[in-house]
Amino acid sequence: MKKSIVKLIASLLVISICFMTACSSGSIKQGENGILYVYNWGEYIDPEVIDMFEEETGIKVVYDMFETNEEMYPVVDLGAREVDVVCPSDYMIEKMMQNNLLQEIDISKLEYYDNVNPSQINVLKQIEDGEKYAVPYMRGSVGILYNKTILDERGLKYPKSWADLFDTVYDKEILMQDSVRDAFMVALKKNGFSLNSTNLNELDIAEKDLIEQKPIVQAYVVDQVRDKMIAGEAAIAVIYSGEVLYIKNNVEDNEYEYKYVLPTEGTNVWLDGWVITKNSKNVENAHKWIDFMCREDIAKMNAEFITYETTNKKAEELLSDEFKLSGDIVEDYTNNNNEIFNYLGEEVEKAYNDRWKNIKGS
Repeated sequence: MKKSIVKLIASLLVISICFMTACSSGSIKQGENGILYVYNWGEYIDPEVIDMFEEETGIKVVYDMFETNEEMYPVVDLGAREVDVVCPSDYMIEKMMQNNLLQEIDISKLEYYDNVNPSQINVLKQIEDGEKYAVPYMRGSVGILYNKTILDERGLKYPKSWADLFDTVYDKEILMQDSVRDAFMVALKKNGFSLNSTNLNELDIAEKDLIEQKPIVQAYVVDQVRDKMIAGEAAIAVIYSGEVLYIKNNVEDNEYEYKYVLPTEGTNVWLDGWVITKNSKNVENAHKWIDFMCREDIAKMNAEFITYETTNKKAEELLSDEFKLSGDIVEDYTNNNNEIFNYLGEEVEKAYNDRWKNIKGS
């Protein structure tokens, strides 16, 4: 059975678990040691891990999913549903901290915390007190994936920079991320600006470029980028590094050859981490969940299921070659122009969002 089919079945299993939980007319059977409400990205955990956690701890997991940080935030902020533990990205961790939506994690309760790569804890330290409120889960970069086979057939050059994605020779061959910060990052970096720019003139320039680019963009996508690149429906995609392994491992009979590059202008290097919400009613269980995610065998299972880069140094040693970023996917994280996203404040965030609405509506 192809890995893609296995992954589809596993994803449907997670969805069915969530559906049955949400639609239950009676009270939830909590298990001998209570309950835990987990909110995570779609397809961002091995479903078997959830079963293992429940079996080993006796804790019932109610699992729900989101597609973007911006979708997740108001759910937690407004208390739209119960959430104990969630997995935001670096800048969203910072925003949630500043808005008093998180509580500190008691590291003394995490038996496997030492498995976390210290370099990724240092990334959190770039956010003031970030290491006190989050435990690293996955990391990666945003880069350009291109289909060499298709570009060669059409006699097109290989893109090496963000500026290349604004060239009309790639008409309807480009997939952009349907994400305000990621899209603006491409245009800001293209112009030599920081991806954390708060300069309204720079944002105006980026907005103008993205509007001018839009006619040659095939689609703005999130998870759909996988299927479109595997099927050869587009030749170029702005993509998270973890998706690259999944795509390469799921192409039928090596039909296409791909290359992943980090643009010379620099890019976003990111970190996702587990946090505990301020209003969590199941704090002890949340600590048990985070500790379970830090266990090397569990971290390995998750890394191999979602094909993203684990922040767990012991799990890295256990990974088979199929799940290691190597060869033509090696990434240079030392580029001085690479940055993590920062939370820029409500006023600047609104400036980004207003311009993003203009772009999408143009």
